[in-house]
Amino acid sequence: MHPSVSRTAVALAAALSATLAATFTGVPASAETPSVRLLGESIVPHELSYQGTTVGGLSGIDRDPCTGEYALISDDRSYQQPARFYTARIDVDARGVRGVRFTGTYPLRQPDGSTYPSPALNDGKAIDPEDIRVDPRTCRYWWSQEGNRPVSPDAPDPVIQPSIQVADRQGGYVRRLPLPESYRYSADDRGPRRNLALEAIAFSPDGARLTSAVEGPLLQDGPESTTEHGSLVRVTRHSRAGAVLGQFAYPLEPLFAESDPNSPWHPDTGVPSILAYPNDPDRYLVMERSYVPGAGYKVRIFDATTRGASPVQHLDSLASAPVRPMRKQLVVDLDDLALSTVDNVEGMTWGPRLRTGERTLVLVSDDNFAADEVTQVIALALR
Repeated sequence: MHPSVSRTAVALAAALSATLAATFTGVPASAETPSVRLLGESIVPHELSYQGTTVGGLSGIDRDPCTGEYALISDDRSYQQPARFYTARIDVDARGVRGVRFTGTYPLRQPDGSTYPSPALNDGKAIDPEDIRVDPRTCRYWWSQEGNRPVSPDAPDPVIQPSIQVADRQGGYVRRLPLPESYRYSADDRGPRRNLALEAIAFSPDGARLTSAVEGPLLQDGPESTTEHGSLVRVTRHSRAGAVLGQFAYPLEPLFAESDPNSPWHPDTGVPSILAYPNDPDRYLVMERSYVPGAGYKVRIFDATTRGASPVQHLDSLASAPVRPMRKQLVVDLDDLALSTVDNVEGMTWGPRLRTGERTLVLVSDDNFAADEVTQVIALALR
């Protein structure tokens, strides 16, 4: 590492630590932070074949208010089959997850009607699907994809910008949402990090606005989380036309364990899913999913609010000025539940309300199409 780069990294880490130390540590996001209990889980068979596709890589889920079914997006980048989403009937009640039955699958389509190609073609048109939401006003599907930042400037793979797109009920292209400049990959080491770009999206209950979050800190916003300090990620409110209504800094937790030094993999932590509260426009459930080689996965859900947080849409760098991040409080750590395993959980949606008055929360895990991981559907009850 070049000495000047090292000094810059140290300065950014120091500024970030000071900012995070000034967060509302231990202060609840709300006086009514919910209590949680596990209802149950269901494991989808590995490499389940459905209508000529391989079910897996399920990284986003949303309950469809128009049908009562669920939409689930696969992060298959057209390596297995064309990039796609599924619909499913998931029966959730007070006794748990009673079954997962897939009812349809649709390829995501480009403006010319064609499906998206595999990155292997290297033509700059590939996508990396991550999250899906059903528009409560039109029942169309809004979905996010984080594109591609090459490993290095001279790498052969192209830059593919992140996007939020709207599809019809069969996956046909409708339109693309304009995104803030900070969400774009830049050649000068600015913008999102590789594989830590735009992932989580969520509608307000009335569908008037969409909230998005990048998975990890932008390059100019400071270093990634370590066991010593957390990091800041940007959460943005958009109008339905794409105008930025506000942007805030969300404080990611430090890594929960040290990485195995002999592993070829690196730690990975970020925000894969965000969910708006039904009756509070400033309040969200935020999922933090971490992977540490040698220690496995940790998935936590926090109750967070933008109330009192600094607007940061005009800040070039979150490390360059004092920032009041969003307040948050832990709702549940999945390690504290009696689950068969805690795997790569990335998707989250509100489910049906129970007769007890509790609201259900339905989660799904992305198995990465790997035999040692699982596609897991989890149901929680929140009071």
